[in-house]
Amino acid sequence: MTFTLGTSLYDGANQPGKHGRTGTIHTPHGDIHTPAFIPVATKATVKTLTPEQVRQIGAQAILSNAYHLYLQPGPDIVDEAGGVAAFEHWDGPTYTDSGGFQVMSLGVGFRKVLAMDTAGLTESDIRAANKDRKARVDDDGVDFKSVIDGSTHRFTPEVSMQIQHQLGADIIFAFDELTTLVDTRDYQEHSVERTRRWAKRCLDEHDRLTRERAVTHPGRPEQSLWGVVQGAQYEDLRRHATRGLLELDRAARGEGKRGFGGFGIGGALEKENLGAIVGWVTDELPVDAPRHLLGISEPDDIFTAVEAGADTFDCVSPTRLGRRGGVYTLDGRMNLTAARFKRDFTGVDEEFGGYVSENYSRAYIHHLLKAKEYLAGTLCTMHNLEFMVRLVDNIRASIDGGYYEAFRDEFLGRYYAGDGRA
Repeated sequence: MTFTLGTSLYDGANQPGKHGRTGTIHTPHGDIHTPAFIPVATKATVKTLTPEQVRQIGAQAILSNAYHLYLQPGPDIVDEAGGVAAFEHWDGPTYTDSGGFQVMSLGVGFRKVLAMDTAGLTESDIRAANKDRKARVDDDGVDFKSVIDGSTHRFTPEVSMQIQHQLGADIIFAFDELTTLVDTRDYQEHSVERTRRWAKRCLDEHDRLTRERAVTHPGRPEQSLWGVVQGAQYEDLRRHATRGLLELDRAARGEGKRGFGGFGIGGALEKENLGAIVGWVTDELPVDAPRHLLGISEPDDIFTAVEAGADTFDCVSPTRLGRRGGVYTLDGRMNLTAARFKRDFTGVDEEFGGYVSENYSRAYIHHLLKAKEYLAGTLCTMHNLEFMVRLVDNIRASIDGGYYEAFRDEFLGRYYAGDGRA
C-alpha cells in the first residue's frame, strides 16, 4: 500500500495544525481518493444495505470490526471464504479496526458509548460503569466478556493481529488501549506507554504473519498495518505518542521488517478540541503518511478534521440515525417520523437529489417508519450515506479546485441555519 499526495490546502502557509490535503491511497483492491468517508460495515455488512447499494452511493471502501467478527462467525470462517471482502461480496478496499474500541468501550464506556462529553456525568454514572465493567486491562492485554453470550475471551496485540490477518482487510490497525475523558492524567500517561508497547508487539507479529501467510496463503495480497495515536485531550501526550510510533516504525524498517503504512487517530475527545487534537498529531507525521480518524460525527466535524489533516474517517452516525428515521438534508437534519411528513409527497431532499430522493417521498418513508417496515431503515440509511460520501467528495473537489473555504462557508452556513430539524 502506498499514498500519493495531491493538492495541499495550506501549501506554503506554515500553519501549525493545518494540514488539509487531497491524495490517493493505493491498495491491492483499488484506490481510495482522499479525503474520503468510509462507511462502517461492523459485522461485514453496512446495516440494512447490500454491498451493491453501498457502491451505488459512491463509497470507495468500508470498515469492519475485528471484535464482532471474532465473536461471530469467527475469523477462521472469514479466512476460509477468502477474506472479508470476498465473504461479504464487496468489490473494493477494506479496513478492519483492531477490536480495541469495542473491547475497551465495553469496559470503560458509559451507557454503551464513550464519554465524549464529561459535563453530564455523575458520580453514580461512574460507579455504575465500574461495577459492570465487561473488560479488564493489564500490561499484556485485555480480558473481556462477549456481548453475545457472556463467555470470557482475551485479546492481546498478537491475537488482534492474528484475527485481522485472517479477516484479510487491506488496512488493519494496531491494538491500542482506549481511554475516556474521565481517566486521570496519570492513567493517560501509563496508557500511552502501554499502547506504544502493544504497537511494537503488533509490528513484530504483523511481520511474522505476513511472511508466514505468504507461504500458507499464496496469492493473498499483503496488508498494511497502521499505528494508532492515543493521548486523550493532552497536547504533550498526543505528540509524544505520535513520535513514539514513528520511532517504532523507523526501528522496524531498520531491521528489515515491515513498518506502519499509515496512522489512526483514536480515543475519546471533546468536539470543541477535535481540530486541535488532529492537528497536534499531523504536525508530527510525515506528509507521505495517510491518516485515519477513528470515529467522527457531524458535517462540521468533517470539515474540521479535513483542515487538520485527516485523510479518511469512519462514523456509524449516518446508519444509526437512518434506522431511526433521521435524515440529512442541505438545510439540516430532520426526522421523518414527525407528523408533518404524513402528507408530504416531496423527496427527502430534492435539491440534493440521489437515488432515494428521486424515487421515494417523505410521506412514503414516514409510513414505513410508522409501520415499522425494514425498508424505512434501508432508504434512510442509503440517503444518509450518499449525503456524507458526496459531501466529502465535494470537499475533495473544492480543495483541488481552489475554492474550499467558499464551499465550506456556504455549506455550513446553510446546514446549521436550516429549519429541517424536527
